[in-house]
Amino acid sequence: MFTIEHDFDATVITLIDEADPGTGPLNEDVVILSFDDRVILEQMSADGDEVVRVTLTMHQLTELRLALNLPEGNYRIEKQG
Repeated sequence: MFTIEHDFDATVITLIDEADPGTGPLNEDVVILSFDDRVILEQMSADGDEVVRVTLTMHQLTELRLALNLPEGNYRIEKQG
């Protein structure tokens, strides 16, 4: 399950873990904040005492999207324009 909210300066997507019964503990929700120039992923740490944050530039996000569909190897994505 996920939710999408549009704030003034960001789109906020929340991914909610819905594991099947008996398959193990649920993971904390993942919150994705999408700005014009970056994307931030947040999740509560395993011990629940702090929020872990990862910031990706739009170029890094593009590389991640492409990497999900490529076989093992080294790649360089050439910037256009």
